[in-house]
Amino acid sequence: MDIAVWVVLAVVAGFVGWRLVSFKLAAGRMPEMLSRGAVVVDVRTPEEFAVGANHKSVNIPLDQLEGRLKELDPEKPVLVCCASGTRSAMAAQLLKRHGFKEVVNIGPWQNSLSGKGD
Repeated sequence: MDIAVWVVLAVVAGFVGWRLVSFKLAAGRMPEMLSRGAVVVDVRTPEEFAVGANHKSVNIPLDQLEGRLKELDPEKPVLVCCASGTRSAMAAQLLKRHGFKEVVNIGPWQNSLSGKGD
């Protein structure tokens, strides 16, 4: 195999590993954040949310988030999730840009179940 292929594979493997570790660390912070009034925001579409979700999460699809910021308290922690962690990463950045103090991307919505938020 060509060295360039190995480099690409190593970069992809490193990225995937980093995401998994960061989501695991975020999930570990969830119980403490929930005890301080954190809200879990699921940014998937309503159709995705209806198929399965943490019943205590709030569904605000990513494409509606900016217009619905007033529904969230910027002083309280916000945990964002989606299907894979990509949309929730975009949501976390958007919330931070709008002054939300503590925002954590917990990745896939199933991670929201591990924080005793269900």
